[in-house]
Amino acid sequence: MDALELIKGRRSIRKYKSKPIEEEKILKCLEAARWAPSASNKQPWEFIIVKDEKTRHKLAEIHPYAKFVAESPVVFVPLTNPNIHPKYHMSDTGLTIQNFMLQAHALGLGTCWAGVIASSIEPPIKELLNVPDHLNIMALVALGYPDQERESSRKSLEEIIHWEKYSE
Repeated sequence: MDALELIKGRRSIRKYKSKPIEEEKILKCLEAARWAPSASNKQPWEFIIVKDEKTRHKLAEIHPYAKFVAESPVVFVPLTNPNIHPKYHMSDTGLTIQNFMLQAHALGLGTCWAGVIASSIEPPIKELLNVPDHLNIMALVALGYPDQERESSRKSLEEIIHWEKYSE
């Protein structure tokens, strides 16, 4: 599949089948995340994979906009380390999320992410997942076989592109 076609086809999926995900597919998504670009190749990330149903339900209780993680068989939790790269740790770790989601889509899996970092829900999630103080939780990313189809649209290029300098 062409990269642009893959990107255009990915959608946020909030309903999942109860079918478990093969470990090889999870590992392939993690491998894609690991190969995300990073400033100065610092790779300021670590990952937690949550499969436990009780933990997924607790995550859904804590996060007001991520109720869908209770349904997904897997939750990808990217952690970012500001000590490794204080300036670009968040953008670098954000790129791991995009790589993870695109690889998942290429494998026929669905994903939906919900931000966590620097919010009031980060401390209770860190406690639940035993995340050390020096790390931050970027997001929760549900992963599973889609049980819905979604459509989306984007602004036209003419609305968002400026050539050479910003123009109105």
